[in-house]
Amino acid sequence: MRTALFCLTIVAAILAAALLSTPTLQANSSRPSASTAESILLIAANRGRAAAGLHPLEWDPALAVAARQHAQRMAQMNALSHQFPGEPPMQDRARHAGARFSLIAENVAEGPNVPGLHRQWMNSPPHRANLLDPGLNAVGIAVIQGVNTLFAVEDFATEVPTLSLNEQESQVASEIAGRGIRAVNATPDARKTCALDRGWAGQRPASVLRYETSDLRRLPDDVDQKVVSGKYHSAAVGACEASGGGDFAHFRIAILLY
Repeated sequence: MRTALFCLTIVAAILAAALLSTPTLQANSSRPSASTAESILLIAANRGRAAAGLHPLEWDPALAVAARQHAQRMAQMNALSHQFPGEPPMQDRARHAGARFSLIAENVAEGPNVPGLHRQWMNSPPHRANLLDPGLNAVGIAVIQGVNTLFAVEDFATEVPTLSLNEQESQVASEIAGRGIRAVNATPDARKTCALDRGWAGQRPASVLRYETSDLRRLPDDVDQKVVSGKYHSAAVGACEASGGGDFAHFRIAILLY
């Protein structure tokens, strides 16, 4: 199942059938070196994305750790699954490994060789959709040798960057400035306001906007409409720790409009 912001994509496992030689298996989560199974799958994925006019997937070490842990479990169980009894769900595995994301998806497969795994994924509509999803920008891949077969996992995500409060505020302030609203030096008040559920700190603003988002590169539509309404001439931006947390990473922002 998949939704707009807080979503989880889990697709059915497949069986690969091609009979070709097996390349060297990668032993850790660092960026795969040439000729490893993980490198072959990463190159194949990005070749397919390039052919579709999409940006390449970046290697994410945290996703690779999560993928390797699950691939090892599949090899131990000698079975395909997105979640075994007693195992955390995929989004928890990725989060515990250190990944920050607003969207996550997974492909798993079993087969005798690596090129065959990729072909089967590309020939399966839900797996191909993950590989060619324009909203996904990161991947971690693991291939583990099982009993007479390979077990493979691709964990995809839309990464949410780790930004300081200053960096968050600067990015939002830049968006607001691009709409003709002058920034004022009231960041401490805006930060305190951000942490409140209602009300404001410091000088009373004409309006207070609070929102949470995983993408600071754009203002939410309702916030954007308020900013460009023509009623305000200046603004202060404050960032604070997002409430709740949960599986998906996001930012909490307050905008004081004057």
